[in-house]
Amino acid sequence: MRRAAYPLISVSAASAFAITALPAAYAAPSATAVIAEVYGGGGNSGATLTRDFVELGNAGSAAYDLAGYSVQYLPGSPSSSSQWQVTQLTGSIAPGGRFLVAEAQGTGGTTALPTADATGSIAMSATTGTIALVSGSTALTCKTAADCAADGRIVDLVGYGTAVVREGTGPATGASNTASVARATTLADTDDNAADLASGTPSPVNSAGQTPGSGDGDGGGDDDPTQPGTVRVHDIQGTTRLSPLAGQTVAKVPGIVTGVRTSGSKGFWIQDPTPDADPRTSEGVFVYTGSAVPTVAVGDSVLVSGKISEYYPSSTSQSVTEIGSPTTTVLSSGNALPAAVTLDAAAVPDAYIPTADGASIESLALQPTVYAQDFYESLEGMRTTFSDARVVGASDAYGELWVTVKPGENPTPRGGTLYSSYDQPGTGRIEVMSLDTTTAFPAANVGDELSGTTTGPLDYSTYGGYNVQATQLGTLVDNGLKREVTRRQKGDELAVATYNVENLDALDDQEKFDRLAEGVAVNLNSPDVVALEEIQDDNGATDDGTVTAEATLKRFTDAIRAAGGPRYSWRYISPENDQDGGEPGGNIRQVFLFNPKRVSFTDRPGGDATTGTSVVRTRKGAQLTYSPGRIDPTSDAWDSSRKPLVGEFVFHGETVFVVANHFTSKGGDQPLHGRYQPPARSSETQRAAQAAEVNTFVKSLLAADKNAKAVVLGDLNDYEFSRTVTTLTDGGVLKPLITTLPADQRYTYVYDGNSQTLDHILTSPAVTHLDYDVVHINAEFADQASDHDPQIVRIDVNKCGRH
Repeated sequence: MRRAAYPLISVSAASAFAITALPAAYAAPSATAVIAEVYGGGGNSGATLTRDFVELGNAGSAAYDLAGYSVQYLPGSPSSSSQWQVTQLTGSIAPGGRFLVAEAQGTGGTTALPTADATGSIAMSATTGTIALVSGSTALTCKTAADCAADGRIVDLVGYGTAVVREGTGPATGASNTASVARATTLADTDDNAADLASGTPSPVNSAGQTPGSGDGDGGGDDDPTQPGTVRVHDIQGTTRLSPLAGQTVAKVPGIVTGVRTSGSKGFWIQDPTPDADPRTSEGVFVYTGSAVPTVAVGDSVLVSGKISEYYPSSTSQSVTEIGSPTTTVLSSGNALPAAVTLDAAAVPDAYIPTADGASIESLALQPTVYAQDFYESLEGMRTTFSDARVVGASDAYGELWVTVKPGENPTPRGGTLYSSYDQPGTGRIEVMSLDTTTAFPAANVGDELSGTTTGPLDYSTYGGYNVQATQLGTLVDNGLKREVTRRQKGDELAVATYNVENLDALDDQEKFDRLAEGVAVNLNSPDVVALEEIQDDNGATDDGTVTAEATLKRFTDAIRAAGGPRYSWRYISPENDQDGGEPGGNIRQVFLFNPKRVSFTDRPGGDATTGTSVVRTRKGAQLTYSPGRIDPTSDAWDSSRKPLVGEFVFHGETVFVVANHFTSKGGDQPLHGRYQPPARSSETQRAAQAAEVNTFVKSLLAADKNAKAVVLGDLNDYEFSRTVTTLTDGGVLKPLITTLPADQRYTYVYDGNSQTLDHILTSPAVTHLDYDVVHINAEFADQASDHDPQIVRIDVNKCGRH
């Protein structure tokens, strides 16, 4: 049984909208246009008719012009989130005549409506609801009988069943799957629904006087396979993110093929060249052919029959409206394609996405002039185009890149789009893929340009959200982005760096070792200390109990030496097997590399995977009980996650404590573009607990020596404005150095076209004379040694606070 498209609410919630007094009459009883009959049981269990309908009548002596009018529907017991659904009207009602508005089609029934005079996609309740005939097409906002009575746009209104919004003493009663509510043939209107309408067998009549069986009906000529049915693409798409026809079968939907996908999720897009007037309803839709390669071509005029569904790429993503299990008839080929909608700064709104207190936004009516994501959703499946767009996310191994259609939105000096707060994700970012499987996808870096025109259907995926499936791809212009090289530290400067080397293990190709080694020796200019994240054990993802990383580190340090760097020594603590997260079997950990010709490491044995180090006060200041050591490794904060590595270094007679971190990842967080808004950042809870552990450790260090020089660094997997960083810096014990850079340079990572900060270096208050740099060598480039950019701080320890 097809259910009405509105949320169920409790009796107590419904009572919040109950009226306590009868409203005034709707202007005055209409002597002309009225709602003659309402039926919401079409296609339901036991129904004969296949569709819902609203029939209008004209009791006047002159034609009644419906241009600009609409029929609107509200659930019988509206909740605070309920909204009026709109079907726009054109044409007129002849004097004494009828006008038939077909609404949603169900899966049951055997008899089609006569040819409708207007078609909508509203799934009305069979038993309770409110229908209004409105002068205008803007959705009503009233939700009580009194408020609606005061809205002068309402020409006539019918509440049926138990509807809260109705005229007169009560709603019309008796509506069901097999019964409508209708006026007498005189179309008398006294503004009392209970008195004016009675239940009976549904009897739809169109403007030609046809009844079921006397006209073409819903099939649009079931005997003629070349004639379209009554459902159009905009009926399928509707005014929200979900199709009002989901789960229903549609027949002979007309459209022009605008794109064909022959790999992956195979299918094609169709678009209706004769759109409706509602900017919320997309005119394009994807036709999913499953494993079958589509046999249609761009420019074919087709009729498609199939079942409407909402495909969710992931559990928290938005959905893609599709026609599945299709039967397709090609009417002609070589047709002109519908004009593409331009994506640019003028068209895309500045607000990102609506919110629903963390709930799904799917049922909210789209506001394409207010929210960028609503604008893109209103174009789902339609041809879109942009010109001369700057690349803000480099090409990846899957044949995808990111551009911005808003060149002035949060730009970075190197060409990206900065993600500077949770509510600034970059509204102009669009992912680009190509439907051309015969041409190599361009290798684009951030700051390059897709010159000329890129055009194709707008799609949605869990990886990145809305994307243009390009049938025409702009020409790549290389703007010459260069990898940065930081300056060499001076003789009295201690250089400390952090670098996530992306699951490096001894089985990797030599090229990966050489690329990463060049980053250390050349681009970072051979720091004195390098904190490495994601060093795996000696056989990588092979899960055989191996936890040592000696072979991995030997190959890496040899490669650094070959690239012109120093002969580094290393320190680390092997994790327990399969206890620190990351790639199964990989046993990733943090490692200290250090140049023994410049800096010495203070070894105090005793620390291991489960034995944590602590701080003791001495006459010479603070020192670690174990070096290297871990911070409270048995704490729940580190469950299935990397434990911080702490080391004590001496440079020019000064002790410097270095804490290398790799906090838990963002896996499991809801996406920025998903259906739950604002998205839940569930992984943040554990990172906050981890940050609190490190913060407590640094406080113990400063309690032992207020002038202790500490450098806390690594991949924190969170932003400079996050709760993670706020927790880590609580009490002013650490300063995040990323905030010392100009705002448009605060990034170490690029994700979905957003330049953002995940990696950090923080210093204790005594570290006062320093020079900090993020060295951009990976994240902005199609050819990456790692997906993270390293960073470095150079500290003049002798000018910093002394013991």
